[in-house]
Amino acid sequence: MKHILTIAGSDSGGGAGIQADLKVISALGAYGMSVITAITAQNTCGVTAVHELEPDLIEAQIRAIFDDIPVHGVKIGMVGNANNIERIAEVLSEISPQPLVIDPVMVAQSGDSLLAKDALEALTTQLLPLADLITPNIPEAEVLLGRSIKNSDEMKEAASELAETLGTHVLVKGGHLDGSPSDVLSTGACFFGERIPTRHTHGTGCSLSSALTVHLAQGHSLEEAVEGSKRYVANAIRHAFPVGKGNSPIHHFYAWQQTLEIGGKNHD
Repeated sequence: MKHILTIAGSDSGGGAGIQADLKVISALGAYGMSVITAITAQNTCGVTAVHELEPDLIEAQIRAIFDDIPVHGVKIGMVGNANNIERIAEVLSEISPQPLVIDPVMVAQSGDSLLAKDALEALTTQLLPLADLITPNIPEAEVLLGRSIKNSDEMKEAASELAETLGTHVLVKGGHLDGSPSDVLSTGACFFGERIPTRHTHGTGCSLSSALTVHLAQGHSLEEAVEGSKRYVANAIRHAFPVGKGNSPIHHFYAWQQTLEIGGKNHD
């Protein structure tokens, strides 16, 4: 069984962040570990408070894990401020974990900012270049590039330019464009999906990057990892159910629930 570490913020509503990451890791057959960078007060309607942890405590969490437990893959999500980013980059540069997947979380799905304004330079110059894969959505890719992305051709250009600039593979997620969503890898590969009419999509970005980390750690190629991760998230969206009043999370354990339901019917 692979051991996967997630470095991210805590979502008190359980739908995104550390909580979503650990659910995905478990659902895909790996063992999950966590380093919390920030505590957020949030639910399906939005984020009401954020408290970022001190760099010393974040480093202590990372070292506690690597000093004792083999780590077969690392996913990074919400990192918060420049000091935290610099410390995480410093420690991971020393340890060099692989694969390292970074979801450059800047804004929550509710529209709330999750990245301090002074942190962008540290993110782009110190942390992102350490990654094997980064997974920006279109608004995040626009911030990283400093220009708008309006169509699939510009998505391909963005993925290629970011990969060259940062020295890593890039998956630009196209869900913010109109029409059928497609994602583009910096290798040139395109992955098409369908737009599922639902409000149960909270935590999709966190879940996709966590699934990618697991699949890569399990030995799948980059293209196979993207295909498998997209399939997992799409099914989790299809099987989601209402949790709160707003944008509910996807159903990370849909396959497990189906197995229980089938077993229960057979038992009866």
